Amino acid sequence: MDIPKKQKITDEKIALTKAEHYCAYQERSQQEVRDKLYEWGLWPAAVENIISQLITAGFLNEERFAKAYVTGKFRQKAWGKNKIKQGLKFKKVSDVLIKKTLLIIDGDAYLKTLQHILEKKAGLLSEKDTYKRRYKLQQYAIGRGYESDLIADVLKNSDL
Repeated sequence: MDIPKKQKITDEKIALTKAEHYCAYQERSQQEVRDKLYEWGLWPAAVENIISQLITAGFLNEERFAKAYVTGKFRQKAWGKNKIKQGLKFKKVSDVLIKKTLLIIDGDAYLKTLQHILEKKAGLLSEKDTYKRRYKLQQYAIGRGYESDLIADVLKNSDL
């Protein structure tokens, strides 16, 4: 079975309209849009022109994207700050903006979320040895992007 080839877009106006729909669907980083435009077969000059038009029209806003990303990953997936920071770096968001947007996570909610995911994981573990159990919980939380000193505090102050 032949795989149909994707149609390349050469007209800048058509690409702009399609990019507007792409950005209106959900918040996007500039890099995501840039990658998509290159995927469509546009030249670098056209790509940068379209991106500047999207920014001017308000379809593309890096700060708005970063805030949506941080709140979404924290609330929906319960990711820690380290994992969120990695995700934003992967999307090529500036370090200054990353630091600024990570501040919108409430400290109390962050601790409660960490406590909750550790309790949930502890209920699934069958390990009896206390040290191995704590190690597994700590590794799990580190994998979710939480800071190791914070994890140690939560584990020390709970019966997990």
